[in-house]
Amino acid sequence: MSADRRQGQWRPELRRSMVLRRDRTRGADILLMPERVVVLNETAARILRLCDGEHSVDDIVTELGQAFPGAPVNAEVPTFLRQVMEAGWLR
Repeated sequence: MSADRRQGQWRPELRRSMVLRRDRTRGADILLMPERVVVLNETAARILRLCDGEHSVDDIVTELGQAFPGAPVNAEVPTFLRQVMEAGWLR
């Protein structure tokens, strides 16, 4: 991982082959991937919606910290982003 990513300046973005959308039948957000569909919980979907290449990790943490005061977003959001990047969801 580059120094920029460690410092929160990385601007994550979903890979072009993936689509995040609301599935009305399931009543959940889903991530459509080639030959795979992942049903996301509300928190994961909210984080991934901010992965637009415009928001840095710091921006995402700040926005979610304001929406959920007292939640451990400083630790959990970067960990989640690192995990989904390693899974190949982000670039």
